[in-house]
This record gives sequence, C-alpha cells and structure tokens, in this order.
Amino acid sequence: MRFSKLNGTVTHWAEDGQGDGPAIVFSNSLGTDLRIWDKVVPRLAARYRLIRHDKRGHGLSDAPAGPYTIDALASDLLALADARGLDRFALVGLSVGGLIAQKVAVRAPSRLTALVLCDTAAKIGTDEMWAARIAAIERGGIDAIADGILERWFSKRFRAEQPDDLAGWRNMLARTPVAGYLATSAAIRAEDLRAAVRGIATPTLVLVGEEDGSTPPAVVEATAGLIPGARFEVIASAGHLPCIEQPEVLARLIDRHITTAATHA
Repeated sequence: MRFSKLNGTVTHWAEDGQGDGPAIVFSNSLGTDLRIWDKVVPRLAARYRLIRHDKRGHGLSDAPAGPYTIDALASDLLALADARGLDRFALVGLSVGGLIAQKVAVRAPSRLTALVLCDTAAKIGTDEMWAARIAAIERGGIDAIADGILERWFSKRFRAEQPDDLAGWRNMLARTPVAGYLATSAAIRAEDLRAAVRGIATPTLVLVGEEDGSTPPAVVEATAGLIPGARFEVIASAGHLPCIEQPEVLARLIDRHITTAATHA
C-alpha cells in the first residue's frame, strides 16, 4: 500500500507494470476502490506502467466532508500524475471515474495520449434520482441501497453464478465512507459536460457493458456521439463493471486503443 498527500488529502494508490512503459492512470466508479482493476492489471502489466488510486472519500483515501466537485476530483488525479512524474499518460475512467476523465480531457488535453471512457456519460442521472439516493442513504446508510445497486452493476448471469463474489463486492460498496459517497453523489449530480466534451480532441474509446443498468448502452452511446471521432463498443456479458466481469476483453480493448492512438499521433 502506498499513500501520498495530494491537495491536502491523503490518497491511497498503487503502481504496477513497467516503470519505463507507457503510463495508464485508472479512475474508479462510485462506491468502489482500486481493487476493481485487479484482473485488468496483470493483462497489461507486461507493456505498461499502471497507476490506480482510491479517489477521495473512497477506499483507504481520506474521506473529508463535502462538498466535492468533479473539477476537484480531476485536480486530485492530476496531482497524483504529477507526483508520479507523469507528463503524459493514457486515462481510463469508469462511471464517475469516466466523468473525472472527461473533465481532465477538457482541462488538460496536452497531458493525455489516449482516453478510455467505460460505462459513463457526460451527464449521469437526473437531479431527482441523485436526490432520492442521497436521501435514502441519509435515512438508512449505504447498506439500504446496496442490493439495488448490485443489480445494476452486474449481469444477471454473474449474480446467479457467482454469489460469493457478489457478496464480496457488496461488502466493498457498503463499507464505502458515507461522507465520501454522499459528497461524490452530489458532485455527479451537479456536473454536466455535454457541451464541454464536444471539444475533446484526445483519441477516445467509449465502452459499455451490454447489461449496464446504471449507465445503459444508449446513454453511453449518446456521449460517444458528442466526442469528435470517438469509437463506441459494447462489451457482451457485462454490466456496469466490465473490469470485473470481462477483464480480458476490457484489457484487450484498452491495449488496442492506446496502440492505435500512438500509431496515429
């Protein structure tokens, strides 16, 4: 385990792979930590330098009281890249991590070699949806909403055939600091990048699990349509977290996109 104080917040991070290889930074979804990439990392480690972290309010990172903003979370990610000496890197973001990645691409395009947006959108959910979720957590904690979230996170087959894994991922979600979850939820509710992403020039791949119940394929595809030149693909037999259900497929798509982007740079 490694920790660094970034923007006044102690951040938990991990680094794997080749120290002199092309760098990839990963940004996680709401209610998860860097372990969601555990099955992706070994499939990329032979070629790349891989950096993961728990965003503020999640995992082993500090969970300061809100408010949070997507812009501040993007600043945290860039601060981590600076601390690790990364001038340029590919960025892979999932769900709110994808929203953070879009913000980085808008703010600091010169830092990115390639962009991969997984199961995300330029505007995620509605104000009413987030208000209802925040209220439910304030009444009963994350545990009260966990089962419904798991249904949207994972495919029907995964939920039926891997109950022990499902229980483990539920534990991760339910043990997320409440203050961090609520502050991040409010940050997602407040962010709308639909106009801004039209200016993204970084080579972009947009992916979604075919059974994603949190950011359904049509929603993700609509965001892909806003980004000039973005390529859109659906990952079969996966829900909101293809890094867990289809890590081999996801790793292959990431590798191919980064390689293609480098070829055409």
